[in-house]
Amino acid sequence: MTSSPPVKRFDWGNLRLRVISAAILGPATFLVLWVSGWPFLVLIAIASTLLAIEWGLMSTPEAPARTAGLVTVAVLGPVFLAYHGEIRTACVALPVTALAAALAARQARWSDRSLDIAFGVLYLGLPGVTLIWLRHDPGGRGWATTLLAATWAADITAFIAGNILKGPKLWPRFSPNKTWSGFFFGLAGAMLAALAVATFRTTDGGPGAGLAGPVGLAVGLATMAGDLWESILKRRFGVKDSGDLIPGHGGLLDRVDGLMFAILVAAVLRLCLPSTSTAGLPTGLLH
Repeated sequence: MTSSPPVKRFDWGNLRLRVISAAILGPATFLVLWVSGWPFLVLIAIASTLLAIEWGLMSTPEAPARTAGLVTVAVLGPVFLAYHGEIRTACVALPVTALAAALAARQARWSDRSLDIAFGVLYLGLPGVTLIWLRHDPGGRGWATTLLAATWAADITAFIAGNILKGPKLWPRFSPNKTWSGFFFGLAGAMLAALAVATFRTTDGGPGAGLAGPVGLAVGLATMAGDLWESILKRRFGVKDSGDLIPGHGGLLDRVDGLMFAILVAAVLRLCLPSTSTAGLPTGLLH
């Protein structure tokens, strides 16, 4: 009869690193998001470049620098268009630049994973373009604040609850460390964070108090889905982390994987729901 594996102790060291990283990155990100303008564009551009570097290392280790350069150029073009208010053009340009990057890699014959390069452009670029629209839309400050608060609350509460309570695994085939307890506590954390933003920041737009809970739930679900999706990608590419940029988290992609999915869900909700700063219908994505 085989003995059961030892119970894994709570990783206090990893939690400490996460808290320190969040204490540094969180306020800086909120400040840039609050101010908007060119610092916001610089933040998106730097993040896109770092994510492209990690994507090159994961997807095409035989030519990571060239892939990173291609993906960076293909993503930043639509991002700059979106920043200048050309949302429709940016949304059209993104799949075009993704195809161009894949064709360039195939033509140069430096990688047989041209489809992964094209997917990387879409995967990394669409959240950036969408976040720019969401922040600059009427009521965008409140919506973006709700998005970040709910996403980060979901991440940290899921991590703490999953490590302390443990229990059945959520999807052990792809992510052996995630548990159902972490999943449900993460959703609760996202809802509470969204409600807190709606309660204390009622003049900056965003979902009202009556809608904040459902919005937080949807953002929390998207955060979990994005985290699981990146686990699938890392397993496919045979890597443990996307990088080692952020202590306690791994790479930048390990930190923002859930946020990338949550941005898209928040944008859809913004299209469908009224904002506390607008009296009429919500502003459309493509107007």
